[in-house]
Amino acid sequence: MNPLYQQKRVGRGQGSNYGGTSGRGHNGQNSRSGAGIKPGFEGGQTPITKLFPKRGFYNYNTKTWAAVNLDRLQFWIDQGRITSSPEQPITARELLLSGCIHDAHDGIKLLGDGSPFFKSKIWITPSRASKSAVKAIEANGGTVVCKYYNPLALRDCIDGRTDRTEAAPTRREDIVWYGRDRNRGYLSPPFLEKLGDLPFVQDRWKTLAKELGAWRKQEFDMRKVKKH
Repeated sequence: MNPLYQQKRVGRGQGSNYGGTSGRGHNGQNSRSGAGIKPGFEGGQTPITKLFPKRGFYNYNTKTWAAVNLDRLQFWIDQGRITSSPEQPITARELLLSGCIHDAHDGIKLLGDGSPFFKSKIWITPSRASKSAVKAIEANGGTVVCKYYNPLALRDCIDGRTDRTEAAPTRREDIVWYGRDRNRGYLSPPFLEKLGDLPFVQDRWKTLAKELGAWRKQEFDMRKVKKH
């Protein structure tokens, strides 16, 4: 028990102002023992939560991205708060620790605002990147690799943990998106060939690209249904 909190003693005489009925009053539902009434109960009449119509729904597959624009990233690089190399690319951990973002949310999305002012050669692995951002970074000789992070993998990335194997995408939409070269996805075999032997490219990426890209070569036996 918290020593700073003094427990209220009830049923110890009228002089304490909590005697007799112990502060519950004489009659009524709230003076009885038991579970009482649930929150929102209005005595049997239709509660206000049911009187108003409901619209829309909550999409459990939606993502909230932490947006990073190129002009802000260039400003952080000029101040020396962020550095990158083929051995140590920019991830959500570097962006969060440097103060470039304040919350990683569901991943990092690189945007192209301020692309005319971006002049640095960087290596970065966000979750998503816009076409203008990719074009500006590659024009300066940099590399963008979009990588899938589930909540656990993103937390491990921010904490700097490398003892756990990162999860692979399981939803078809994610597999298709990260398997496209135009998106600079890490599951795209042509894009991995362009990256060559960069130090941060993992062998597991090539294995996943081969296994998860098998659907491209799958053929289905479409049997004709006879109409009676």
